[in-house]
Amino acid sequence: MQNNLGILSVFVKMGRIYKTIASAFINMSDLEAPLRPKRKKIWVDYFVKFRWIIVIFVVLPISFTLYFLTYLGDVWSEWKSFKQRQKEHDENVEKVVKRLKERNPKKDGLVCTARKPWIAVGMRNVDYKRARHFEVDLSAFRNILEIDQERMIARVEPLVNMGQISRATVPMNLSLAVVAELDDLTVGGLINGYGIEGSSHLYGLFSDTVVAYEIVLADGRLVRATKDNEFSDLFYAIPWSQGTLGLLVAAEIKLIPVKEYMRLTYKPLVGNLKELAQGYIDSFAPRDGDQDNPDKVPDFVETMIYSPTEAVFMTGRYASKEEAKKKGNKTNSVGWWFKPWFYQHAQTALKKGEFVEYIPTRDYYHRHTRCLYWEGKLILPFGDQWWFRFLFGWLMPPKVSLLKATQGEAIRNYYHEMHVIQDMLVPLYKVGDALEWVHREMEVYPIWLCPHRLYKLPMKTMVYPEPGFELQRRQGDTHYAQMYTDVGVYYSPGPVLRGEEFDGAEAVRRMESWLIENHGYQPQYAVSELSEKNFWRMFDAGLYEHCRRKYGAIGTFMSLYYKSKKGRKTEKEVQEAEQAICEAPDAEAD
Repeated sequence: MQNNLGILSVFVKMGRIYKTIASAFINMSDLEAPLRPKRKKIWVDYFVKFRWIIVIFVVLPISFTLYFLTYLGDVWSEWKSFKQRQKEHDENVEKVVKRLKERNPKKDGLVCTARKPWIAVGMRNVDYKRARHFEVDLSAFRNILEIDQERMIARVEPLVNMGQISRATVPMNLSLAVVAELDDLTVGGLINGYGIEGSSHLYGLFSDTVVAYEIVLADGRLVRATKDNEFSDLFYAIPWSQGTLGLLVAAEIKLIPVKEYMRLTYKPLVGNLKELAQGYIDSFAPRDGDQDNPDKVPDFVETMIYSPTEAVFMTGRYASKEEAKKKGNKTNSVGWWFKPWFYQHAQTALKKGEFVEYIPTRDYYHRHTRCLYWEGKLILPFGDQWWFRFLFGWLMPPKVSLLKATQGEAIRNYYHEMHVIQDMLVPLYKVGDALEWVHREMEVYPIWLCPHRLYKLPMKTMVYPEPGFELQRRQGDTHYAQMYTDVGVYYSPGPVLRGEEFDGAEAVRRMESWLIENHGYQPQYAVSELSEKNFWRMFDAGLYEHCRRKYGAIGTFMSLYYKSKKGRKTEKEVQEAEQAICEAPDAEAD
């Protein structure tokens, strides 16, 4: 009898094991991307494959020259006194005001900056500048106006970039609270558009660290908007507005104290996507909800998902030079041109296990610049090889603006269809669902994960947390902010790499629908397929349209949707849309 019971228990255990294995296979099959037919190659495929020739002999030399000239300009600016910089700033603002007042609304087009369309770092085509428009030159606004160590504020002009500001502040053991990784990203773009970094789980998005905006309005008035003055509605409406409310001429941004090094811990994990997502959440969000405790929450966080089963979590804390140089501690200056690309260096943790190293703070801030995350591998397939890094790595990276200027219409359309550069901003607790969606629909790896707070503000802004989030108190949330995460999807999709058919536009449409359904957001630097109706389902238009009317932007600056939408914008199309807004029933409510 006992033998029979023993045999029976063995069969029961075997049945449970088989059930578990079968369940795993079912879950894996749910994640499998659909089978796709092979795609017939066209001439553009071969041009893209050998585009590295143009990059090597044209783009890289010109990029290096421009970087060097920009550096010389920054050095020249730093030699000037703050008083001299302020004087030049005031003169340049007067020129902008004068230029706006010269515009004849009946004859001239809508106001745009004079910057050429291909100079923009974002991947979205700047098609709105192909229509008739009235240019205002802001190219002179590239100075750091003041670094106030008492107020811990940096006052800067909109074309100051991240490389420039970190070069000035880090030697002073100061930094912007959020420093976007790529050197070329400008203050104006990060404010009017979107900016994030590994410290955003503490400080929010780049625009959340701004204390005041100096804006030239449609009528030529210069105003200073803060969260508690008469222009507080404008202060909260500026982020994500893409320069459609006024012209940003300066911003005051929060500074924080920093140390010379970043103590970075690399921790690998193997598991399914849901397990990787939970590991990512646990890397910076205490399960006991003590999210504001600096002893439990690191200074910097990012994760890279290298495959459906492999990830490396990176958490950093500022460290002094004395600590970094202690015997037994390893330092790594990742900014040197001959060093391995950062994402590949981090990937070594999957083989050698968890490890810790000390990286100079500024090197860490700009760790993804040389290889443009992992896009450099597509641009220069051999760019990560030791011989190329040693001989030519000092030329990297190619300027994104030059890559766009040398691609032409056919290549540009090819990248829109066969390549993905998108950021999905989703509530933290849904990051596992987002990873599974990306795997099923796009099969893009690596995937970049970076958390950020989305604050509950006095006014409902264009992007806002889920209603009632503070009652749920999910992992990472506080009573004043919901934790979101950026799911960065940058690379050629798996079907494209396998030579299969892939409809990039349709994939982006499905992604946008998924984001709307899950209270997520799509930064508008990227290519968007949103209709106007769905655009305003994703973003809240209330405060934005209120400020458009109140500050006279309608009829002077293009509306946000028509500036962001894909394709050429005709003047008639824009005017009809603006007229519809003016004639809306609540148009006179302000």
